[in-house]
Amino acid sequence: EDTGEYSCDTGDQETKASLTVKALPVLFKKELKDKEAEEGAAVKFQCELTKDNATVEWRKGTMELFPCAKYEIKLSGHTAELVIHNVELEDA
Repeated sequence: EDTGEYSCDTGDQETKASLTVKALPVLFKKELKDKEAEEGAAVKFQCELTKDNATVEWRKGTMELFPCAKYEIKLSGHTAELVIHNVELEDA
């Protein structure tokens, strides 16, 4: 949001310059860890990112997951979290 044109004006003269800000990539500070659970349990996956509130997608294989009764998705600061409720064999 700081990208744009800036100027300094003395009243008689003006100078202008433009600022372009290049966004840094979002990286993982802490990656996901493997989990084991019994049927019916809830499982939580967590990862830590280098940027606050970055856009993330959760997937099982190639299928994107969305918030619903089964999947709880949270993003708080640097932490992205997926909770799978009532896990079944098909969730492995």
